[in-house]
Amino acid sequence: MPRFFRLLVDKDSLTDELFEFVTDHTPWRNRRPVVEELNDFAPGVVYVMENMILDGVVEKRYVKEYVDAVFDGSEVTNVYMT
Repeated sequence: MPRFFRLLVDKDSLTDELFEFVTDHTPWRNRRPVVEELNDFAPGVVYVMENMILDGVVEKRYVKEYVDAVFDGSEVTNVYMT
């Protein structure tokens, strides 16, 4: 099936925002604009970031590796949508 829409993702900015989310230890982290936006079209990403919090991730490279893997530009990256 052809794809009619393509998302343009600024992976560097997304990585920065998600790393801030992962390292924010306040209850307000869930109100970040990146979380609200991802909840609309890719809630699975928020779920993975929440698990990174539980795992104690403190290095940005892990978030970057995840973002690079999920938003790699291929047409077979729908695993992050649910």
